[in-house]
Amino acid sequence: MSAERAREIAASFDLRALPADFLANPYPVYATLRGTEPVRCMPDGSLFLTRHADLMAVYRDAAVFSSDKHVEFAPKYGVDSPLYEHHTTSLVFNDPPLHTRVRKLIMGALTRRAIADMEPGLVTLVDSLLDRIEAQGGGDLIEDFAAAIPVEIIGNLLGVPHADRGPLRDWSLAILGALEPVPTPEQHAAGNRSVTEMLDYLRTLVAERRKAPGDPERDVLTRLIRGEANGEQLSEVELLQNCIFLLNAGHETTTNLIGNGLILLQEFPSARTQLQADLRAAGADEAAKEQVLTLAVDECLRFESSNQLGNRRALAPTVVGGVDVPAGTLVTLCIGAANRDPAAFAVPETLDLRRETNRHLAFGFGIHQCAGLSLARLEGRIAIGRFLQRFPTYQLTTAPIRGGRARFRGFLSAPFAVS
Repeated sequence: MSAERAREIAASFDLRALPADFLANPYPVYATLRGTEPVRCMPDGSLFLTRHADLMAVYRDAAVFSSDKHVEFAPKYGVDSPLYEHHTTSLVFNDPPLHTRVRKLIMGALTRRAIADMEPGLVTLVDSLLDRIEAQGGGDLIEDFAAAIPVEIIGNLLGVPHADRGPLRDWSLAILGALEPVPTPEQHAAGNRSVTEMLDYLRTLVAERRKAPGDPERDVLTRLIRGEANGEQLSEVELLQNCIFLLNAGHETTTNLIGNGLILLQEFPSARTQLQADLRAAGADEAAKEQVLTLAVDECLRFESSNQLGNRRALAPTVVGGVDVPAGTLVTLCIGAANRDPAAFAVPETLDLRRETNRHLAFGFGIHQCAGLSLARLEGRIAIGRFLQRFPTYQLTTAPIRGGRARFRGFLSAPFAVS
């Protein structure tokens, strides 16, 4: 995108009317806004923030900046819709005390030990996918690899039988697709249908788990059903909707992390060569390899954040970035812009897989920081590391196809070949 075109889009920037070339590459527009209008008032009265420091200020002030979406989503979805009930009940779009109760239960099954115990199974899964790719001589980076991993991992966490996992990806894509700033009628319909179908399935799964509980140290669904030790339990609606949230939260963002990472290594061959050299230098030292890959995964998350946008609502008058924010103002946090802010990152437009000071916001920050960030990093390290080890010379065979969305940045397909 030319600088002139970036200025043109920035001058009339509106999340509700985004041109196709912005969706293909939003970063020049983000850079322009960050330099000229970092707290932009959009036509609907909401604010769009692009500076790292301003996002951090909002994340830190959960008392003033609410994550509750009842006000925002009522006109968007209709208060009687399945999408409205889901998104206003799930962990990510709520404030304490519901947020605190649900997060505590989930974190109890995502301890460091529990995540470490997942690694052997994850390695086996990834290697089986790589075996299939090798037999075929290639495939699609998204469908045949990146998307196949998180569905299995989250399915395992919730104890979803393998035979039942087929619809999970499509359900997830439809529900998250309806979170776009202006979902189409088709996205509305698909999202509502998917919530309804997931609820129907989960009611059966929950009933079965009540009869035969799993290990609460490993099975998130069992933990959610049992509730806290003091006897406080989730309502049936809270339980079911947060199961949907878990299936969705761990799915598309991790798919995008893996897919974006492998495609970035194609777009930046010098970075790929350097990463391969660093892995060879680590040799048999698994801790050194993990460190190399952790830095690489976090840099991919910074450079191409899987989730580009967050939202808050001001509960009281305040000030952000020197701009007065009246009570009730809706605020969009542009994670993709903040993660390339030169005030927070040296040479931010360069993909530096050795970057050590990396305060990226791909996982958010504060009380709503992603509960599964350690699991996501593990999936990224294992998937990208083992793919690169097995297929060091993989090549895209045609241009990858972007998802064409503003909130979730990833690819729909990316055909490739291995030799």
